[in-house]
Amino acid sequence: MAAIVAMRPRQWLKNVLVFAAPLAAGSIFQPEVLVPSLLAFVAFCLISSSTYLINDIRDVDADRTHPVKRNRPIPAGELPIVVAGTEAVILAVLALGLALWVNVALFGIVAAYAVFTLAYSLFFKHEPVIELALLAMGFLLRAIAGGAAAELPISPWFLIVAGFGSLFMAAGKRFSELERTIRDHGDASGAARRSLSGYTPAYLRFVWGTAAAVTITGYCLWAFEVGLGETSFPFAEWSVLPFVLAILRYAVDVDAGEAEAPEEVVLQDRVLQVLGLVWLVLFGLGALGV
Repeated sequence: MAAIVAMRPRQWLKNVLVFAAPLAAGSIFQPEVLVPSLLAFVAFCLISSSTYLINDIRDVDADRTHPVKRNRPIPAGELPIVVAGTEAVILAVLALGLALWVNVALFGIVAAYAVFTLAYSLFFKHEPVIELALLAMGFLLRAIAGGAAAELPISPWFLIVAGFGSLFMAAGKRFSELERTIRDHGDASGAARRSLSGYTPAYLRFVWGTAAAVTITGYCLWAFEVGLGETSFPFAEWSVLPFVLAILRYAVDVDAGEAEAPEEVVLQDRVLQVLGLVWLVLFGLGALGV
């Protein structure tokens, strides 16, 4: 049981991003697209869990003093480090093997995710801005994985929205961590994550605010491009409304310092879930040309 909990299955929700490109292309329900996308999702669940295990092994001493992370199986002593390391290697091999079986492009993306995440965990997690970029890159690689697995062309607008949307979530995550640290200790000097001492709330607010603005602008232009096709109703254009409202709703959680775990925000915020569902239906219908 500890081995499964250490894989952090709740965070697999982030890997739903692999379906973004197939959805945007309007071909997600085609078997030749859906099947490789599902395999890409599985591959990312495996490789992300592998990197979580490696990260927890490296940070085991620091996590034992953290109010929340100390309950994880490795710092809590429920999963021996040797067993966790073996599990991480097995998961990585399975992920890379599955990705290579799908195609070389997906293998490259999964391998890049592993390299970037390991670089973050081993070398750059305490370097301000660099660690922020690597964190955002993890979201971006997920977003393009489905397209690569199904060999779909990826729109430049999709890359802009996915890239800056990833930066928005990464900066929001760090902003929430910094806000909690300041509330608990009065300043960032007591932060378990040393990179937080290199940020100020004003700087991170600037980053996630700018990223949100570019994401919204890029999405509006992209949605109107998608809407140029023949449809019975301007579904793609109308999808701008729930998309913008979802960004603003998520920003409420960021501003309140409650977005440390993006997957938790999505699972707990019912309004955000409804907005996401409405957006999914409208944009999906527009992309399918209904």
